[in-house]
Amino acid sequence: MAAARDLRGPLTFRAWLYRIATNACLDLLARRRPEAASGGEVLWLQPYPDRLLDALRADDTDEPEVVAVAQETIELAYVVAVQHLAPRPRAVLLLRDVLGWPAKDVADLLGDSVHSVNSALQRARAGMREHLPAERQDWTGSDDTGTRELVRRYVDLGVATDIDGLAAMLRDDVRCSMPPTPGLQLGRAAVVDEWVDSGFGDMTGLRAVTTTANRQPAVGFYLWREGEGAYLPLTIDVLRVTGGAITEITTFHADQFPRLGLPGRLQADGSEADR
Repeated sequence: MAAARDLRGPLTFRAWLYRIATNACLDLLARRRPEAASGGEVLWLQPYPDRLLDALRADDTDEPEVVAVAQETIELAYVVAVQHLAPRPRAVLLLRDVLGWPAKDVADLLGDSVHSVNSALQRARAGMREHLPAERQDWTGSDDTGTRELVRRYVDLGVATDIDGLAAMLRDDVRCSMPPTPGLQLGRAAVVDEWVDSGFGDMTGLRAVTTTANRQPAVGFYLWREGEGAYLPLTIDVLRVTGGAITEITTFHADQFPRLGLPGRLQADGSEADR
């Protein structure tokens, strides 16, 4: 009842929810802030479906020129970079640059002054510039014709487990990780060695379904399970594409298939069985 009475105050219902969520996150981070592994590896990373991002709408702001729309701030690299920031600057960055809140509203929500919020935002932006890839502005979107063709080839070669063909699609400095499994492969040779060591080249009975996540192309792979008489979820590869080559592969486990709206199984002919 006390919370209901508070809603009659100056805060809107949305702002009230943001205050609760923000304070809960800050309290959690204050108690336990995980450290990123070497090379920028983040083990608590998750993909976010584009179908939900399309529903997001930023609030009005008094400084629209500094607001990054959701399409520019939700790539996996951005999410990784955000997690390198201290909790309070991170909250300010998300509220100001992603949600587009005015500085005064952020100050009211966090119980800070406008000057303190602006200072935290400057520190956060500096931290983001340090951790975001330098070539990020050259990334190819998932709707680009060249990227669609690249993804098609990636699917064909992946289903065929053609390691040599896949290797030719990778940039020399490609990065590959599989959160939350520890490990980060840096460079084409390291990625190929991991594929060989994991037995990927000997795998048979694969199918794939394409989608998008975090504004990047993604491929859900399925493996034939004789006992089930169907192809069941295996892994999801989210791809970063730069200059017509794959710059990064972030692979997620099968538990992420429902989040991205991917089928729960495929029939023997490769068609969808259910969701």
